[in-house]
Amino acid sequence: MHRNVFTKQGFTLLEVLVALAILAMAVTLVLQLFSTNLRSIIASEDYVRAAVAADARMREISQADDLEQGSWEEVNGPYTMKVVISEALQEKTDFLRLRLLQVELTLNWRKGLRSRSMTLTTARLVSKLVPAETTRQPVR
Repeated sequence: MHRNVFTKQGFTLLEVLVALAILAMAVTLVLQLFSTNLRSIIASEDYVRAAVAADARMREISQADDLEQGSWEEVNGPYTMKVVISEALQEKTDFLRLRLLQVELTLNWRKGLRSRSMTLTTARLVSKLVPAETTRQPVR
């Protein structure tokens, strides 16, 4: 019996290099996907925090008893809030004792070099009637 000297007993160097190159590309692709996912998660976390802050402030404003037209800006931590309250659908509510106020809150913040913002809008019915002023009687 003669043994063939050139029988394959493993992989050639070229096959190993090609396999390593394919493996390196796959690992690089997976790491890029993880990196993109992480950036998306961080951005969504920022938006959720901003939405919670904006919603809390919007509730405070819209539940106020003395809601009137106007606008103002305020700073709350990392957020700058611009609030605009205006009368909406005035021509449709002229004959009613109520008026519809639109409350718009725009929240701005910076993350790194980027500016981000979101706007919340709601409406509230308020009475057109001004409560009569109470006069004080002198105490005797």
